[in-house]
Amino acid sequence: MVGATGSGAGGAGRRRRVSQVLILAVGHKPPAWVSEACADYLGRFGRRLKVELREIPPARRGPGGGAAALAQEGAKLLGALPEGAFPVLLEPRGQMFDSPGLADALSGWLMRGSPLALLIGGADGFGPQMLARAPTRWSLSALTFPHMLARVMVLEQLYRAFSLLHNLPYHREH
Repeated sequence: MVGATGSGAGGAGRRRRVSQVLILAVGHKPPAWVSEACADYLGRFGRRLKVELREIPPARRGPGGGAAALAQEGAKLLGALPEGAFPVLLEPRGQMFDSPGLADALSGWLMRGSPLALLIGGADGFGPQMLARAPTRWSLSALTFPHMLARVMVLEQLYRAFSLLHNLPYHREH
């Protein structure tokens, strides 16, 4: 990870690591509006948080091949994880957060000192191997969203949590 000058409890001039977040999303090439929205949020983090979005091609679904496709997608996701990464699955049965709660969770995830990997599954979710590999799960809502929209929502919520942690004016309590 990249070093950056930090201030705060350790004093000015100390070196600290810039945290890394990798978002792995199973899916095809997104439409232009998704790419534009994702690029907008990715550009907002600046140097304090390195965030990258990578697309994982979905597996082909053959007749009765749902389990095989999930296994293939799981293998691709696992292969794309950086060594030592802390994976968090975006999953309907995961924990739901309010904005301050997500900021607290993000802070804890980043304090682990390893890259954070947020995983967005394909149309059929995650197979058993991914569910076993990543016990930490985050649910955006009890509602169902298109996977392309989930990418944008994950980045927006990540930026909102980041802004809360860094006292940026983005988040406003109502």
